[in-house]
Amino acid sequence: MIHEDAADRERERDGLFAGSDPFDISRRWLKAATGAEPNDPNAMALATVGADGLPNARMVLLKDIEEGGFVFYTNRTSAKGNELDAVAKAAAVLHWKSLRQQLRFRGPVEAVDGPTSDAYFDTRHPQSRAAAVASKQSQPLASRQAMMDETAAVTEMSDGAPQRPEHWGGYRIRPVEIEFWADGEHRIHDRFRWTRQGPEAHGWTVRRLYP
Repeated sequence: MIHEDAADRERERDGLFAGSDPFDISRRWLKAATGAEPNDPNAMALATVGADGLPNARMVLLKDIEEGGFVFYTNRTSAKGNELDAVAKAAAVLHWKSLRQQLRFRGPVEAVDGPTSDAYFDTRHPQSRAAAVASKQSQPLASRQAMMDETAAVTEMSDGAPQRPEHWGGYRIRPVEIEFWADGEHRIHDRFRWTRQGPEAHGWTVRRLYP
């Protein structure tokens, strides 16, 4: 179901919050940010939970907004990968200063399949692919030169065309909650929270929240 204030959202700020699908709204906001942010409009803070119960946060790049989830890629043996494997839940936020808007979401996480991860990996610059193969992400590193040497070795062994390693791939956050926030004068901001019963559920409930 869509909450009764849908008409208000249609009118709000010339339709900024308008729509019946939060993923469509998210894509629209990201597209606007792509034309406004000076760099990395798809940068998002990703929060996971460590084995000690403490939260961890870091910046990653949102690579796709699908019909049912948000996709990013990383080294699966990294700290974030290990945490996602242990507790398959995450939260993320994108904040666009140029637009004074913010997108938040959270929910269960699943691994992206191999062919999809391969397809994205092949679009990356060869040197970035070599670095992904060489990196033992989150592990101690003796020096920057050591990383450069290992990356160069991968490039040479692969004839400049590294293939995706098994330890690298995508994750998909399938949100049960998505929130859209826009800055307002004198801190009277606008917030709309979309929630659903689970990642398989099709109906959403929308509520306006106090700023």
